[in-house]
Amino acid sequence: MGSELLSCERLGDLLVQHKFNSPPPQKPEVDLKMVKSDEIPVLKVGRVAIITRGRYAGKKVVIIQPMDSGSKTHTFSYALVAGIERYPSKVTRRMGKKRVEKRSKVKPFIKLVNYNHIMPTRYTLELEGLKNVISNDTFKEVSQREDAKKNVKKALEERYLSGKNRWFFTPLRF
Repeated sequence: MGSELLSCERLGDLLVQHKFNSPPPQKPEVDLKMVKSDEIPVLKVGRVAIITRGRYAGKKVVIIQPMDSGSKTHTFSYALVAGIERYPSKVTRRMGKKRVEKRSKVKPFIKLVNYNHIMPTRYTLELEGLKNVISNDTFKEVSQREDAKKNVKKALEERYLSGKNRWFFTPLRF
């Protein structure tokens, strides 16, 4: 029995010697450039995001114009977004043309949102015509805002009826 303990101790000593006598593992010599998060813009034009705070929390939006440095009126970084306030309802084959038309309607909104209050997703949505229609000046007058909303509604409904970007037109379940 004593010899077994001695052999276990000796085995432990051998393992310790092997561990300290062997050279350390070599790290691959790769020159990795450290990239700051500010250099890679995630919130680009066309990126789909989800609003996390406020009246439209949980609603999906498309970034139309990101403002990384802010402006005089808004000193924080923000984005001009267009989103869906009321999503289209479910449509089946049995429904008539009028009912399908009514259930395919979208109620949009446009808003300036702080970057801290939106969560970007992996999805993008190409809305070519909206860049020229909506700008920071759109929010100065109510009539301009209403016209912009009508244009957004038209663009989103066209996109929905074409069958592209189906995920964007489904409400977020949480």
